[in-house]
Amino acid sequence: MSYKKICHIDAKLYTICYNPFMSSIIFSILAIYIFIVMGFIAKMSFKEAIDDKTITLINVYFLQVFLTFWGLLIRPIDSTLFFAPSIYLFITILVLTLSAVVAKKLFLDQKEYSIATVAAIIGNTGNLGIPLNIAIFGEESIPYTTVINLMNVFVVYTVGVYYYSRGSFDAKTSLKNIIKLPILWAASVAILLSLNDYKPSEEIMKMLMMGAYASMVMQLFLFGIYLYGTKINEISRRLTIWVMGMKFIFIPSAAFLVLYNIELDATIKGIIFIELLVPLAIANVNLASLYDSNPRVVTALVFISSVVFLGAIFVGVKVLRYL
Repeated sequence: MSYKKICHIDAKLYTICYNPFMSSIIFSILAIYIFIVMGFIAKMSFKEAIDDKTITLINVYFLQVFLTFWGLLIRPIDSTLFFAPSIYLFITILVLTLSAVVAKKLFLDQKEYSIATVAAIIGNTGNLGIPLNIAIFGEESIPYTTVINLMNVFVVYTVGVYYYSRGSFDAKTSLKNIIKLPILWAASVAILLSLNDYKPSEEIMKMLMMGAYASMVMQLFLFGIYLYGTKINEISRRLTIWVMGMKFIFIPSAAFLVLYNIELDATIKGIIFIELLVPLAIANVNLASLYDSNPRVVTALVFISSVVFLGAIFVGVKVLRYL
């Protein structure tokens, strides 16, 4: 039995391995943030010479297509694994429905309403969620985190695109914007190929991997660019409290209630719970920038959630023993 399994399965041994276990989690989180710092420094140094929108367009319309294909073709997708993302999607829709109804009464500005409705449900299940679950549960978690991240991709580029687009466009145009993005189509093709046992050659996988890593680095870099000049104290306190409350109180609570009352392997429950707990994804910034829906406000919210998460993850891991 591996070290990480002992931590998760045996509650009596949990406290023995807790400290080095947490150290691994912290390093998994902080290691990727160096590119955010680089983006911040670049914008601070070159100011308007760096075009934020151009970087967003290159990333969303080109590089993320490589990321999508690489992520879905790197290992075969087993249709039996889709039960976990189905539960993830159910909890996401449940939270989204409540959020859309309540936020309508709290936020009169359309852009703030869009952010309040959708930001919290778009979590960083890929760049952070996958390595974090490996740190907690070991490499056995990879098939589940892969398909959950796939489900999150569909949430981002359907529901996410619609709501962020609604901040600047009408409902009809927002629905068209979903169809226009190539990522959703790329994901559909990649899933079909994977389910039909397509195995890309080593040369193709290397090409996809280059684009995928370029996309991940550019996302982090773009976050740092938008972080420069963002004044957190100027953001609506109501919006901040709402999004953080949804992300770290309501979503984990809803997830716990659903997962506690279903029959499922404890490790899979834990993976789903952690994937729902991760902070706001940088994809929020991409979409807010693409559709001019207060990208600097969204950047600040992503940053705040990333800071809060450093404390929330300690509580979240303790909750795992009760699932």
